[in-house]
Amino acid sequence: MATLVITGAASGLGREFARLGAERGFSLVLADVDAPGLEAIAGELEDRGSGVLAQRCDVAVADDVARLADACLARFGAPHWVFNNAGVGGGGLLWEQPLEDWQWVFGVNVMGVVHGIRSFVPAMLERARAEPEYCGIVMNTASMAGLINAPLMGVYNATKHAVVSISETLEQDLRLVTGQVRAAVLCPYFVPTGIAHSERTRPAHLARPDTRTLSQQVAQMQSERAVASGKVSAREVAERVFAGLEAGDFYLYSHPQALGSVETRFADIASGCPPADPFAARPDIRQWLRAQLRQSDRTATGSNGNR
Repeated sequence: MATLVITGAASGLGREFARLGAERGFSLVLADVDAPGLEAIAGELEDRGSGVLAQRCDVAVADDVARLADACLARFGAPHWVFNNAGVGGGGLLWEQPLEDWQWVFGVNVMGVVHGIRSFVPAMLERARAEPEYCGIVMNTASMAGLINAPLMGVYNATKHAVVSISETLEQDLRLVTGQVRAAVLCPYFVPTGIAHSERTRPAHLARPDTRTLSQQVAQMQSERAVASGKVSAREVAERVFAGLEAGDFYLYSHPQALGSVETRFADIASGCPPADPFAARPDIRQWLRAQLRQSDRTATGSNGNR
């Protein structure tokens, strides 16, 4: 039986990956920093008869991911698929982002992927050498924010660009040493998940200052609005991911129609001109953001960014 490892498995895309993996007959190794949420999805899938190993894990901590890999190897052996999926968000004007934001978001979104690669790929390669029929996949969850750059999302954008780059390089590196293990990268657009409220999982030692700047409050409101407006469900994205991986795709998308913005960006790069307005088709959004940010004598709708 094939084994699937999923980080960020307690909610959102990770939870739907777990459910679909169970339906496809995978043994599951589930990890998340949200212990109650992790326990809930593990119990749900165990009740359906799936083999499940659930372990609390902060992917920003190398030792946590190493322990996850050790537990996986002890119970199931080297996995067939690894989804480095855990991610968190954050936003605001770049010069107003506290160092704690950079450290937290990079720790989860970038170093979480790095730790997953370092902890699982060597064992996958070893199994590939021992079993000619073995096939492995490492899929990293990036974002359309890894291909384009919207304002007020600088920290998040930077991490997701890094994940795309890491994934592309991983694929190239793997090709040099094996034909049995490959990489893939998922770039979802706005999907109704809990990422707009990822502060709930933030570690105490990287707590943000008590008060948010106006731009951080506006970014939170915009994130909540955008995520809630998503018409493609997490389940639908999971189905597209599994279908794409089975078809041998490297780049996986929730909203392929959004690739026009990527084409525009690369045209800008080739021509040397400044980045195009990402809200060209929705000037109302830019007008709303400007109106919020330029009224510096007022606060946003609440100190915690909630509407």
